[in-house]
Amino acid sequence: MYIDTEGIILKQTKATNGRRMIVLFSKKYGKISAGTGITEKGKGKSALAMRPFTFGRYELYKSRYNYNINNAEAIRSFYAIGEDIDKYMYASYALEFTDKLLEEDKASPRFFELLIEYFDLMSERKKDYDTLLLAFQVKSLFLMGVMPILDSCAICGCDADPVAFSVPDGGAICAECRNNLPEDVNVSLIFNLNFGIVNILKFFVKNPLRSLEKITLEESIRNPLIRIIREYCKYHMDIGNLKSEIFLK
Repeated sequence: MYIDTEGIILKQTKATNGRRMIVLFSKKYGKISAGTGITEKGKGKSALAMRPFTFGRYELYKSRYNYNINNAEAIRSFYAIGEDIDKYMYASYALEFTDKLLEEDKASPRFFELLIEYFDLMSERKKDYDTLLLAFQVKSLFLMGVMPILDSCAICGCDADPVAFSVPDGGAICAECRNNLPEDVNVSLIFNLNFGIVNILKFFVKNPLRSLEKITLEESIRNPLIRIIREYCKYHMDIGNLKSEIFLK
């Protein structure tokens, strides 16, 4: 059966006989794995769609168990990302993060549009790529239904003002629960909630990514937020130690 879909390549690896295995985030079908003989080094229009950070249309043959990419064409290339090493690494991290977060064969069109928007904004952004990446990650967690608990205490459920973020408990916690944590709790996974961190996370969720394009966070706020989200993703979704993470400033 032949099918077609818009998509973005998350990952590709070399296989035998000049073929490649592609992990494609498709708008219609979600994340799928496909084989192909097309490479980005070719001269045809299909080769352009196989290059990094390209939004393309892909024609696939679907057998009972496998997909194969027969043809492709680029819809839009975010070439500015490839021309800047810092942008390249922040965009690469987003691809790795997306690959880990998505389930196979489960469509997520809103997440797909978010990734396109992230590439668009990253192409244009001049500084503070960390804030944009952080906002993308938070919105991704929300869209996939795995957002930390922020509107009530993650332990007791009360609506008292939160004083800490407990990674093991999955969200913000109140003062009483913070004081009653077990003695053997891993304190490195408990973060004090200073500088309106909860409000910033909620702001990221509620506002379109495009509306955040000129927002930058001070390091004293941004760095704790980055660590909270990374530890949360590592603890609850086994998303950690991404290859591109060591290259982020």
